[in-house]
Amino acid sequence: MKKYLLMKGIALPWSKKDNTPNESSPLIPKAGSDIEDSGELDPPTTECYEAGPNYGQDNNRPGFARVRPRFRYTFMDYFLKYTLFLCNLLFTVVGLLVLGVGMWGLVSKESFAQERIGSIGTDPMLIILTLGLVLTLLCLSGCVGAIRENSTLLRLFSAAVLVLITAQVLVTILAYSLQDQIGNYLRSGMIAAMVRYQDDLDLRFITDEIQSNLQCCGADNYRDWEMNIYYNCSSPGVLACGVPATCCVDPLENGTVWNSQCGVGAQALDEFSAQSVIFLGGCLGGIARWIELHMGLIGTVAIALLGTQIMALFITTRLLDSIHWQKLYS
Repeated sequence: MKKYLLMKGIALPWSKKDNTPNESSPLIPKAGSDIEDSGELDPPTTECYEAGPNYGQDNNRPGFARVRPRFRYTFMDYFLKYTLFLCNLLFTVVGLLVLGVGMWGLVSKESFAQERIGSIGTDPMLIILTLGLVLTLLCLSGCVGAIRENSTLLRLFSAAVLVLITAQVLVTILAYSLQDQIGNYLRSGMIAAMVRYQDDLDLRFITDEIQSNLQCCGADNYRDWEMNIYYNCSSPGVLACGVPATCCVDPLENGTVWNSQCGVGAQALDEFSAQSVIFLGGCLGGIARWIELHMGLIGTVAIALLGTQIMALFITTRLLDSIHWQKLYS
């Protein structure tokens, strides 16, 4: 019978022991003892940080310590952080150089003078200046945001990069679907540059660079220069019925001296005679041939730039996540 009660966990009355602490208990310090006075029995106040549920433990008990995770940066986090910083620092320097070139161009041409300030909106140097300013501000926000772990600057940078990626994709789609219209716009722009060739130094520079590098003359052919009042055959000047020197096959005399008069009277010649003096083909065809010839290079550069921007967006998102968890659990 006794074995049966013990198996069921029922204690017999006479088998109970008196566990009430008294002064003779060896584990209870006596009143006024040195241990109690020294404060060694004070409850622990150090908080533990360890992830996981409490499995039914009472969080309000004095002896229970709350469990919290601890977050630390990994090697990859540091690598991505400084990669983003260095890349943005490099492009910030490039942006400052572009900004300096644009400002130098405007100042050297005295575009801020009172008599020219009205036409500054059409100055090509203003486009370069704006591009340099936008590039500098964008990359500087990413640079400072990465090194200082500033969430606001990093969010601004990632939003700007996302907008830039979207704009590039849309422009590429529109350029592919509106090839004919773009060709017409390009032709209108080049004719306008030829008409203002003698009056606008920027347009003259751009036109000369296109004609000399692509070895072309005019928009469709060399006779397009008759639209210019100075090169028109009815003009009384010395340039009448001629073309600019950048249309000439060999504008250098003896390979050293630039002959600015090599295209004088070229429009009055027949095509057979003119082909030995100037380039007969127009620059629109030259531009189309150049694009076809370098299509692979253009595609590679475009994909590389787009991939770089997507990678920067991914790194920024990863860094923002790390900063968030670091602030949350530090």
